[in-house]
Amino acid sequence: MLASCANAQTGESAPAAAGEAFKTTDVAGFEEPWAMAFAPGTATLFVTEKAGTVKLLDTKTGETATVTGAPKVDYGGQGGLGDIAFLPAEAAGTLATRTIYLSWAEAGEEDTRGAVVGKGQLVCSAPTTCTIEGLSVIWRQTPKVTGRGHYSHRLLFSPDGKYLYVASGERQKMQPAQDTAATLGKIVRLNLDGTPAAGNPMADQGGVTAEIWSMGHRNILGMAWDAEGRLWEVEHGPAGGDELNLVKAGANYGWPVRSNGEHYNGNPIPDHEAGDGFAQPALSWNPVIAPGGMIIYTGDQFAGWKGHALMTGLATQALVDVAIDGEKAREVARHEFDSRLRAIAQGPDGAIWVAQDGKGARLLKLTAK
Repeated sequence: MLASCANAQTGESAPAAAGEAFKTTDVAGFEEPWAMAFAPGTATLFVTEKAGTVKLLDTKTGETATVTGAPKVDYGGQGGLGDIAFLPAEAAGTLATRTIYLSWAEAGEEDTRGAVVGKGQLVCSAPTTCTIEGLSVIWRQTPKVTGRGHYSHRLLFSPDGKYLYVASGERQKMQPAQDTAATLGKIVRLNLDGTPAAGNPMADQGGVTAEIWSMGHRNILGMAWDAEGRLWEVEHGPAGGDELNLVKAGANYGWPVRSNGEHYNGNPIPDHEAGDGFAQPALSWNPVIAPGGMIIYTGDQFAGWKGHALMTGLATQALVDVAIDGEKAREVARHEFDSRLRAIAQGPDGAIWVAQDGKGARLLKLTAK
């Protein structure tokens, strides 16, 4: 129903399934892009590539460049370089020097791995000449485990810029999502230096438990704030049961005790139901949408999308439009592409930027018709 790569490459307008129509422009190419973010106050888009490279695109000139100083990552499976984030308060008119946060997979002892978050300084001597200096790890997923899946490691600052929220996947180990002595299967809330934030639900217990904001998550690949300052996340379910959740402090979202899907071997999992002691999803999908990323749209180019959650689909190869209604949500439209979609970002002018998944991926710009 919409935007094929053929349309993207020619720059022709593509019809939307419902709600919004847009033109798709093919802008640049990247190798296994995983996340992207605009430096606040600029038109420069930064893109992480899973094998361990940070790239930038000057969206005014179309020039791309490599950012030096990226960390060494444990690349393989779902692991590698992950998310990228900038402090909202540092919205200077030029790049110059500003704080940068990155997440990535780090190797441990005896074939174990875990997600980490690093903080450093992005220093740009020219619009497309940037390096990362003083990058140091401020947070580590606990514990490190075997395997190369479900890191999640999404980063999001609070609306007031005082706290950092980190999505920490359960690393395909399931049970740690219910263990408050581990940060696997959790969202953690940190100060900007990576220490546990005061006022967290279990702050008085100390240790990694003090970091936990919510629990019972599987593999979160999108987090965003709505206009009311509420936190939403979208996560992969097992065979079925992808979830969009309204995240509340101290809430338990059920994994692996509850899911609207089933195990890959066909073994059942009890469905979410009222009164089961767990937070219910605002929306779930079966078959899954396989989300790659999510924003909640705040721009003016697409009036029909304002306040909606927009999710990139991997297996579904679609941009999924979800309307939020109170504490519930409903899918409005599914705009189909002919490629897996990994990352999504909103530009300063309200355009939507979407990155395909995998090697030889294209970066697409969606603008109003």
